Amino acid sequence: MKLLFIFGSLAVGKMTTGQELAKITDLKLFHNHMSIDFIMEIFDEFNWDVICKLREFIFEEFSKSEKYGLIFTYSMGFNKQSEWDNVNRICDIFNKASAEIYFVELMASQEVRLQRNITENRLLHKPSKRDIEKSNQDLINFDIKYRCVSNEGEIKFNNYMKIDNTDLSPETVAKMIKNNFLL
Repeated sequence: MKLLFIFGSLAVGKMTTGQELAKITDLKLFHNHMSIDFIMEIFDEFNWDVICKLREFIFEEFSKSEKYGLIFTYSMGFNKQSEWDNVNRICDIFNKASAEIYFVELMASQEVRLQRNITENRLLHKPSKRDIEKSNQDLINFDIKYRCVSNEGEIKFNNYMKIDNTDLSPETVAKMIKNNFLL
């Protein structure tokens, strides 16, 4: 069993990289908006508690399965202890299943991410991002509120890599991840 976190700021390319990685490995993709948009559709609002409970249930059940592994994308605010606590809770679930856990941090400039924020693939898979003006403002506000790139030496996890994917295609990044971790 494997768990691969792909984390970084909004519109950095986590989902598209995950999609490409799922194509070239036996890993299943669970991108963060699969739970966010599902819950928003039902509750007509962002309900973090329900999103977390749904994710935890999925992680628990997946960790008990015979599947090869899971990719999970996560918008990480490195300056918030609650973010670290959430990642550690997820790791605890998979550690109980003796899973191998991998971490990939993606980073790109805000300018590049604003361009990516309106791509057809993103809007197709993330209904809550279809209000472009609001989505762009959310991205800018997220960058103000959270530190979205780790500091040098801050990540202490084993099996970690940091990729500036500003000028890299999702296919290239997926191949880099696969090769680095022998997935």
